[in-house]
Amino acid sequence: MHSDAWHLTHDLDDFLTRADGFLRSRPALHTVQLTVTDALRSRGPGTFGKEAPLFGTLGDGSGGVRATLLHTPPYPVNATLLGAAEADALAARLLDLGRPVAGISAERDTAAAFAAAWQRRTGTEGEIHQRQRLYRLAELRPPERLPEGRPRVAGPADRDLLMRWYGEFTAAAGLHAGQAAGEWADARLAHDGLTLWETPDATPVAMAGVTRATAGQVRVQTVYTPAHLRGRGYASAVTAEVSRAALESGAREILLFTDLANPTSNALYQRIGYRAVADFAVWELADLRPGRPPGAH
Repeated sequence: MHSDAWHLTHDLDDFLTRADGFLRSRPALHTVQLTVTDALRSRGPGTFGKEAPLFGTLGDGSGGVRATLLHTPPYPVNATLLGAAEADALAARLLDLGRPVAGISAERDTAAAFAAAWQRRTGTEGEIHQRQRLYRLAELRPPERLPEGRPRVAGPADRDLLMRWYGEFTAAAGLHAGQAAGEWADARLAHDGLTLWETPDATPVAMAGVTRATAGQVRVQTVYTPAHLRGRGYASAVTAEVSRAALESGAREILLFTDLANPTSNALYQRIGYRAVADFAVWELADLRPGRPPGAH
């Protein structure tokens, strides 16, 4: 497959004109691109970093789309399902553009195919940063015994706490905080997208977030309990609450990603009714920008 088979653009509207129907056809597998493009449309192209986002579509030969990509540096490239030849053509196209690519995040086999193509074409090494599993809520089963306290939608008065917990969450999960903590909190507060579990004396002890609904799906994100408060059922309770609220709001699919290296969280989500959809992987690749040696991140 020739690399020119990929149509690349910095124009979000152009991308969505081509790709929106394709993305909505499988909202669970395409949840990241649906929610990220929704955020870019509502909050602007600089939402996730200073460098302009890049979008791409791969035609199916009959006027439709069979694959898409999204890249919002400093985050990894995100691609939908690709075969080996399609992944190789994408790697070639990005290299021809001189596009800095520090990683790939995609369904497990797609990520591996792109990483292999990138390494073969650049002569650099890559490694898996994280193995993930995508879950879909099948039937909500709240914990039989809830911890003392109650859920509460976070508000502006909680902003400092949310910012601090976001920093702790990204550090504990080994994630790149592409957004400033204040921007992250403000974006979620704007759509009541964060819920706290608080004790009877109104002390917050855990949080869970959800994306805005798009294409009938929402994704649970940033489930966090400070280390000294874990093991008391707070994460289960607050996750069940945001899942219940999403159901009541009319969401058809409620999704979340887990780190497969964390058996506790995977077991927690399964207990309250989430079931596996597909496995994903995040690879770290050599950043080939001028002046940066391979492997420097």
